[in-house]
Amino acid sequence: MSYVLKFFDILKSMGPAVMMTFIIFIIALCVGSKLSEALRAGMTVGVGFTGLTLVIGFLGDTIGPVAQQMVKNLGLSLDVIDVGWVSASAITFATEIGALIFPVCIAVNVVMLLCNATQTADIDIWNYWQLAFTGALVYFATDSIFWGLFAAACNMIIVLVLADMTAHMVEKEYGLKGVSIPHSFTTGYVPFGYVINKVLDKIPVINKIDIDAEKMKDKMGVLGEPLFIGSLVGLIMGIAAYGIKAYDQYLSIAISLGASLVLIPKMASFLGEGLGPVSEKAQTMISRKFKNRKIFIGLDSSTLMGNPVALSVGVILIPVMIILAFVLPGNHVIPFADIACIPFMLIFIVPMCRGNAFRTLIIGLIFVVGGLYLGTSLAALETQAAVATNFAIPGGFTKIASINNTFHPLTWILVKLFEVLKTPVGAAIMGIGTVAIAVYNRFRIVKITAKEQLAKQQESEQQPE
Repeated sequence: MSYVLKFFDILKSMGPAVMMTFIIFIIALCVGSKLSEALRAGMTVGVGFTGLTLVIGFLGDTIGPVAQQMVKNLGLSLDVIDVGWVSASAITFATEIGALIFPVCIAVNVVMLLCNATQTADIDIWNYWQLAFTGALVYFATDSIFWGLFAAACNMIIVLVLADMTAHMVEKEYGLKGVSIPHSFTTGYVPFGYVINKVLDKIPVINKIDIDAEKMKDKMGVLGEPLFIGSLVGLIMGIAAYGIKAYDQYLSIAISLGASLVLIPKMASFLGEGLGPVSEKAQTMISRKFKNRKIFIGLDSSTLMGNPVALSVGVILIPVMIILAFVLPGNHVIPFADIACIPFMLIFIVPMCRGNAFRTLIIGLIFVVGGLYLGTSLAALETQAAVATNFAIPGGFTKIASINNTFHPLTWILVKLFEVLKTPVGAAIMGIGTVAIAVYNRFRIVKITAKEQLAKQQESEQQPE
């Protein structure tokens, strides 16, 4: 076991870009790619991850100081700081849960594949840290490593099922065949977005509003493009932070924010370019191994970050969330390091709303408002984990949070359930509920597979001999 843990320690120490380059290279070789093809695929994915990390980091560095200045201007004192996913992942991997998360999640994935309870082979092992994050909070809430790992495993099962159920969106809306997104932060919003969308269907007037971003872009020309929307939002935020006379600052912020929205899809395209051929070959090989079964390759949600509606609405929500953080009673969190992650919330919400930018904005607004309160609620536990791993709390603040996970309803529900149900009977209830979700998914997969096989059979019978 020590050698296994050491191997995963080496993998996670390399960071997501190097890790995914290595993993894609190995997978490409295993599915029959030539050495040169595998090397190109791995390095192209590495370039994409590196580019996305740089651009999103640049976006956060641009908006972060603006947010701080706006807080200063309003004279507000919030005691919880959003430290971002980089810090949250470092804290998580430093805990006992983080050390064990890789073999636990891989085992869960393999068992579910063998039982036909999932169609997703999750190779996005870097983002296992998000599952470990849930487990770490449960560990500090219950003082039990077992319950922490159990919670992480439950989270993994739920995310794999959601990845299966959203794979058709990945193919239809984003053009990636044979791919699913078992990314907890993104896919975990799907059931909540689905419920909110159904509620909006029942509200008069609101249910008639349909702002099609693509049509709006055609009518408005450059004014409807993410470049202009991002620049306009940056201009407004810059003026609010530094005043109308500081044109050198707010114009720079406007151009930087607009540039980020142009560069993010460009970097995401590298991921698609590298993953496309590998995914197709992997799909063919896995189909031979798992006869009559369709298996998806599970990837990071950054693969889909080229959606202009998700980017535009996400950027609009950034200043809205900052303002709400100031005015919402009971909120203690100042959004900071992870504000560039907001578009990731909306990746599956956009196709769910059929490209309706108004619906996407309303649902995103509800996520943001709820997230501030959830982050406030879980801040004490994340701070406890940070202190235990010797993470330095930024000066002027007493607690930390992270949009990437403590703002997430799925994380909050799992943590609070285990806080309340930290007994064998309670854990059994939680375990049975999670297994029931997996069993439901198995029946769903079997039913879909049977329909597909029948359709193929009918198609072959109709072909002339």
